Formats: sequence, structure tokens, C-alpha cells
Amino acid sequence: MTLLVISPDYASHLYPLATLATAWQARGERVVVATGPATDDIVRGFGFEREHLQLGRGSNPGVIRAEEQPAGEDDALRGFFDATRRGAVETLLFQARARRDDLLWEPVQVGRAVLDVVEKVRPDAVLVDHLAFSARLALSSAAVAHADVVLGHPTALPVGDEVYGCPPAFPRALAPDPAAWALLRTVCEDVRDAFTREWNAAARALSPGAAEVEDAFAVTGDVLLLNYPEALHDPERTALLPPHRFLGSAVREEPPDEAVDAWVRESAVPYVYVSLGSFLSVRGDVLTRLVAALRDLDVRVALAHGSTPASALGDLPASWLVREALPQVTLLRSAALAVTHGGNNSVTEALTSGVPMLVLPLSTDQFAGADSLERAGLATVLDPNTATVSTLREALGDLLSDGVVLGRAVALATDLAASPGPDRTHEALTCAPTPAKP
Repeated sequence: MTLLVISPDYASHLYPLATLATAWQARGERVVVATGPATDDIVRGFGFEREHLQLGRGSNPGVIRAEEQPAGEDDALRGFFDATRRGAVETLLFQARARRDDLLWEPVQVGRAVLDVVEKVRPDAVLVDHLAFSARLALSSAAVAHADVVLGHPTALPVGDEVYGCPPAFPRALAPDPAAWALLRTVCEDVRDAFTREWNAAARALSPGAAEVEDAFAVTGDVLLLNYPEALHDPERTALLPPHRFLGSAVREEPPDEAVDAWVRESAVPYVYVSLGSFLSVRGDVLTRLVAALRDLDVRVALAHGSTPASALGDLPASWLVREALPQVTLLRSAALAVTHGGNNSVTEALTSGVPMLVLPLSTDQFAGADSLERAGLATVLDPNTATVSTLREALGDLLSDGVVLGRAVALATDLAASPGPDRTHEALTCAPTPAKP
């Protein structure tokens, strides 16, 4: 049996998809990953084959820097980073207006390349990132059966009267005023309509008889998988989803790191894991305030500073573990607390390890995800642009001493460990239709 995985050339997307594919690898089956060259080392590290497929202009092998992106993509990234400094609605407005180029990049050309890969690989099952819209458009147009995985918070798939890009809920600290939310919804509706027109035109170009869709953002594959714990999803919203399966989480295995393991063992003092992800680590102002808040607490810190130079963060205690990137899964297993931007990988990996969180959401589905964690009593959520050093210090101290939050996190971790995401995925796809051959 051959599994084909289709992923954008971004580490944050490929890691969970590749982790899900290990269920096939463990059964001695072939796994081929279609993605770009920036993540080739990740594909090879998992022991998979790679077929070249470029789904967008940009790439991210683990830590992203605007100056390393192609012309045009670098300015778009800088615009996005600037928007995060202006607040939640400004960020979401920026992302909405850039959405057509971001998510439906050269759909006909990419679509044909996707079908060429399918013809070459001849897979028995296809697993594709839900946000790889050009790839899913091609597969749907050619009637190639496939499973699509919503790797972010489930609100990345709009249901009911929701509009893609306009979160149905915000955490208390970031709730926008009604006028700002109404503007965001109007812009997102306009983008949805334009995006859907382009989707339908590309579908006709790839397959003249393709049926039109009303909302391209709401289209799903033959099998819908959500990389999220069902226990944290609103049951009323769950009822509105098309047929689906919650995966819980997709937590990868990391290669041993002797230096990190030694640091974890060298002291009984609890440690806090801090990371703002591969994109948003550019927010050195937020990291600087976090460093100042943590320095006064009786904890060690494992800090992944990403694209912000460590030298920009001031004097860092010698007892801290500081690197551009750290083995996140490994460190979360023993962490007392995680500080995160609320990206779904970071969130689900922390939940699988039973770690409470301080969440500082900055973009996309992080706002809805932070709201879910806040409602479940698993995290404290603050506005990253307004939280002061003293506010951060107080929140960190409260979480470190809150046994109730820890108890909730550990209970959920036990449930997630009982049924890993890769096993759930394999079960879902082995019961799915065999892909048609283009």
C-alpha cells in the first residue's frame, strides 16, 4: 500500500502530517510526501520519499525570516508582522486581504502538477493539508478520493453562518469592539466570494464539467480529519460539521538530544518552556517582556528565540536553556508550564503532555483556539501587545501554583495518549474509498 501526503513547504504543516503518516510506515507500507525543497530534510528524517511539489511562493524549514523569502513574499511577511503589532483585528484584516494569493496560488498550474504526482505515485490513499487549497481543488476536480486534515483549530473550517478568517469567538483579553468585528466580517465575506469565484474558474479549467461550489472555504475532502481534541470543541459546533473524525493530536517523535536531556535532569527546579513559533518569534518585544517576567520567578526556562537574536533579549540567566530552536515535544514532556502564541501544534503537543499554558495569540485561528483553552480552564490568555511585565509575571506565577489547571491538563493528556492521532488516521483512511486514477 502507498500513502501520498501533500503538504505546503512549511515545517509547521509537514510535522503533523508526517507524524500521521508514521502509522503506515509502522506497518511496512510506502509513504511518499509531495512538498517543496525547504522541508526535504524533514521528509528524509522521517524516512519517507519526496516528490517535488511547490504549493506556494514561500517556505519555512523551521524558523522563518523575511529576507530569506522570494521577492514579494518578503514584503508580505513584513506587512503581516507589522499588523500583529497593531492588534488582532488589524492582523486578521491583513491576512484576509492577502488570502487569495496565499491560499490559491496559481491553482491551474499547481493543480496539474498535483495530478502529475498522483499519476506517478499511484497511491492507494491520499492525505492532504486542508489549507493546500490548490491541491484539494485539483483532487476534487479529477475525482481523486482524498482525506483532508484541518491542522489548525477546527474553526479553520467554517460551518453554519461562519465566514473563513473571522473567528467565531475571541478570548476575553482580545475581544474586539462590535464595529471592528463587523468590518472584519464584511471584508472576509468579500474575500470568500472572490476566492470562490477563482476556485470555480480554476476547477472548470482543470475539469470542464466540474460543479460550482458556493463557498470554497467550506469544501472538504472525502474524509475530513481534525487534528484537535474533541473534548475541547463546542458540541453545538461539532453537530454542524460534515462527517468527520477528531484525531486528538499528532505528536512527533524527536531524535535524542543529549545536551537537552542533561539540562532537564540537572536540576529539580521546575522549568517553563517558551516559544512563539517559527513565524511569530519575530516578536522580540513580546519575548523581551516574557524574559523579564520569568527572570524574577523561581524557575528555569527553556527558551526558543527563533528569528529574534538572543542578544536582543538582554542578559539571560546561565541556568536557562536558550537556542534558536529547541526539541519542543521532548521539553514539553517534563515542563511545568508552556508559554505559546497558541499555534495548534504547540497547543496539542502541550495538551498531550498535560502541560498548562499561558497563551499570547497573535494571528489566524490562534484567537479561537485560545478561547477554547480559556473556556476549558487549561490556559490563561493575555493580549501579547498590551500585557506588561508585571501582568505576565502574575499570570505565570498563578499558573505555576494552580493544581486545578494542572489536574485538568493531566486528565486530558491521559485521554489523548489512549488513542494516538496516527492510529485514528490509519483507521479512517483504510475504511475510505480507493483513489481514482487520473
